Amino acid sequence: MSDTQNKPAKIVNTALTKRRLVLVAVAAVILVVCLAASYWTRGSMANKASTKGHTGLVDQQPWQTASSLADLAVSAEEKQYAREAERLADHEVDQAFAMALRQAAMETTVLTGPALDIQKKIAVLADQVKEDQATVDGLTAQIAAKHGSAEAASLADDLDVAKAQLQLDTDERNDASDDLDRASGDKQSRIQQELTAREASMQKYDSQANSAGEPAAVSVKRYGTLAGRIGGWIDQRSRMSSLQQAQAQTDADIASLTAQHSALDAQSSAITANIRNETAEVAGPDAKSKLAGMAHAHSLVQIHSILEDRLDTEKQLSAVYAKWSAQVALQHRTVRHLALQSMVWIAALIMGAVLLWWLMQMLMDRAAGSASVDRRSIHTLRTVVSLSIQVATLVLVLLMVFGAPNQMPTILGLGAAGLTVVFQDFILAFFGWFVLMGPNGIRVGDWVEINGVGGEVVEVGLFRTSMLETGNWTDKGHPTGRRVRFMNSFAVTGQFFNFSTVGQWMWDEINVNVPASEGTYQTVEDIHKAVLQLTEKDVKLAEAEWKSSDRQHALGQFSAAPSVNMRPAASGIDILVRYVTRAGDRFETRNRLNQAVIELLHKPADAAIHK
Repeated sequence: MSDTQNKPAKIVNTALTKRRLVLVAVAAVILVVCLAASYWTRGSMANKASTKGHTGLVDQQPWQTASSLADLAVSAEEKQYAREAERLADHEVDQAFAMALRQAAMETTVLTGPALDIQKKIAVLADQVKEDQATVDGLTAQIAAKHGSAEAASLADDLDVAKAQLQLDTDERNDASDDLDRASGDKQSRIQQELTAREASMQKYDSQANSAGEPAAVSVKRYGTLAGRIGGWIDQRSRMSSLQQAQAQTDADIASLTAQHSALDAQSSAITANIRNETAEVAGPDAKSKLAGMAHAHSLVQIHSILEDRLDTEKQLSAVYAKWSAQVALQHRTVRHLALQSMVWIAALIMGAVLLWWLMQMLMDRAAGSASVDRRSIHTLRTVVSLSIQVATLVLVLLMVFGAPNQMPTILGLGAAGLTVVFQDFILAFFGWFVLMGPNGIRVGDWVEINGVGGEVVEVGLFRTSMLETGNWTDKGHPTGRRVRFMNSFAVTGQFFNFSTVGQWMWDEINVNVPASEGTYQTVEDIHKAVLQLTEKDVKLAEAEWKSSDRQHALGQFSAAPSVNMRPAASGIDILVRYVTRAGDRFETRNRLNQAVIELLHKPADAAIHK
């Protein structure tokens, strides 16, 4: 039956275990995939604007790369290289636009189909625009000639209508021109649009002021903390990777332009050779063909000159990227040196703290060997010193790693609020430790009762107090064998009882039953005298210590004298004897008193009466 009942539970546990394993496996796979993807994409540039490729007809990538890298420049030297790179990239893109416009102008397109119809429509619209413009000019002249007359006012209305018609026909002609560009695939207009957009963006860019920055020797010292230096080191590493990729990209452009330059050289040489081999006639159709060839060769020479300028600019840009990368590498080594220095200081601080703790422990161990020093005070001092050294070391290490916070009041307020809510039990326990270490607290070896549990204190820690449990407060020396631990918050929010005075004095009692007889009162008197005699020394010591400890509070006089009380009982008279004794001597004192009472009770009756 038991196996049958436990079988569903085992199945459920097995299913939960498999589910946890599946979740762990999925998380591990995701982690491995992300790490692999991060490793494979480690060479990508940080800024998306600097990636390879362009969407227009003219490649503006050199400028995009240089402008994106300029935002990463930190020191004055880097900013100088960034400005030089931007200047060269700007010039290179301008030359690319000039070259693209010349190449587009050299291309001849034969219009057919819809493109030819749109061209005819544009011609008609152009004539209409000319007529509208002539009408506007004529009406304007008539109004000027008849200024101030009634006819001039009527002509003004006609002029407004003519201007509106001119605007409509102009817009229609422009739309038709755009349609023709799309239908014929004309690149020149599209390149001109890209150039216009670039000039507008460059005007906005030039209007922004660029800061000069600080020298590299000063800027690297801004990383005053270990975290800042490690962050700067990682940032410089990423910046170096971006610069190296930009240089490689520029070198690839140089190779591409070099290939274009060689192809253009070959094409230009072939055209020039054909022109020289032709006849020197200058009339007729052959002369027109020769002139067209010479014009084409002239355009190729201009493009060749622009291409050489672009090639030289790209080479200079690659050299600037190389120098910039070398400058960042120098700063990278400097920051790495500073980070290692910070680690050395932190290691030295930790080693110094360990040596200081070891020295303090030796001194306290030596003091603990002296008979005149309280061991409990040494234990408390050991705890305080160890905690102080640990807290001071932690604070100094955090300051070296992160530095002093900028918004200290806000951070302290939020931190205190969060710690109060989350660690309120530990905070109360921490402050409770100070209460317990006070003059009215407890010490190791004290006999206390905390939250209804009594016992002897064996440890008073920073957050917890431990004691060896006894059955109740009267069973001193008879522990239950259980070690009980309490959070020190009971000293603030609860209550505790300390039954240990200076000498750990306590009241104890014995109960004796005697039969009612003529010598009962004499027996009580004899017992009283015996108790006085046996506890006389303890009474004097207890009264002296109580008076000494409470003198500053001006309390009443305490009496430690024993008392003997009688109570009627069914079998005779109960005699209750109460006396003061040390907690550690309670059982010995009780045995001596019991022995004395037994001897008194067993004396012959006549001897007791005679006495």
